[in-house]
Amino acid sequence: MLTHPTLDHLAAMGLHGMAKAFAELAERQDADTLTHGEWLALLLERETSYRHDRRLAARLRYARLRHMAAPEDIDWRAHRGLDRTLFAALLNGEWIDAADSLILTGPTGVGKSWLACAIGFQACRDNRSVLYARVPKLFADLALAHIDGRYPRLMRALGGVKLLILDDWGMTPLDAQQRHDLMEILEERYGRRATLITSQVPVDRWHDVIGD
Repeated sequence: MLTHPTLDHLAAMGLHGMAKAFAELAERQDADTLTHGEWLALLLERETSYRHDRRLAARLRYARLRHMAAPEDIDWRAHRGLDRTLFAALLNGEWIDAADSLILTGPTGVGKSWLACAIGFQACRDNRSVLYARVPKLFADLALAHIDGRYPRLMRALGGVKLLILDDWGMTPLDAQQRHDLMEILEERYGRRATLITSQVPVDRWHDVIGD
């Protein structure tokens, strides 16, 4: 079997998952008993898995989630009033495709950030673009971006992802610049992209945070 030329050809074509699988299969004692169809099926399965894993890794790097929170790791025994059926529907992501918004509120320690990241993690798995930002740090980054010229690029990133997660919203009242930046972000995303917001502050008190 011309193993090395085959591996070189696969690598040259960017089929790295198939190349790795081919090398492993060639070392198996039962390799000669596999039909051509079985070889091809195994190679294609490995290439598909390899590309999915690389795509997911890239999505997660870009998302910069605060927690690597896989949905299957959710502790449903915790007493926080989480509706399992509703959360499963949120993980499905149809609301993301519909460009809806989601608000998670509750006191400190109930796991809002973790649950938001779990939704973001699943969205990355489903090949949706995600970006996570803690609101206090985001406003600091935006203030600096106004000075160093990165503001348009940062706003494009915030406006372009399928799901933007704004964590820890409302910790302090907004000043005029922060209020303007927030309105620009939400105006760009409204009806076009989904936004998930977590906050300790009840929604009926948000006006006090935003101001006039």
